Amino acid sequence: MKDPYELTILGTDDVIFSRGPGGVFQGVINGKPFDELVVHRAFPFLYTTKYISVRDMKGEELCIIRDIEELDRESLKEIGTELQFRYFLPRVDRIDSIKQKADLWIWELQTNLGATRMAMRNLHEHLQFPGGGRIILTDLNGRRCEIADWRELDSHSRNELTDVI
Repeated sequence: MKDPYELTILGTDDVIFSRGPGGVFQGVINGKPFDELVVHRAFPFLYTTKYISVRDMKGEELCIIRDIEELDRESLKEIGTELQFRYFLPRVDRIDSIKQKADLWIWELQTNLGATRMAMRNLHEHLQFPGGGRIILTDLNGRRCEIADWRELDSHSRNELTDVI
């Protein structure tokens, strides 16, 4: 069993990141593929591109990237996008679909930062309505998106939304 206090800092040759189906962030770490990954900044205010924690879907840290600026072009683009998703509030431009599969609600979205998929256990805990037509969506991993005003979405998006809320 791995020591939970042991840090694994990897070089840029040991990691590759990309996007899978539905815009899911994925990668290969030390030769092992991961279908979905989560990233966190160890020092979000001090180092925005350094000391990036890469975790699996269970939240277990797989490695720390010392500086993402040293990654290959595609990996840098994808990890940069994923960090934007985590630390900024992307704006939803379109809702492609909202479907319930087993015990999850799966949202397929188009945002100002590209396509993404969000999974939620129940809508009451993952949707916030601050007022003025604004809706904040939060998925199981803590990633957030904003619908600035649901009334200004296209008719397909409004129909998808009104079917579930």
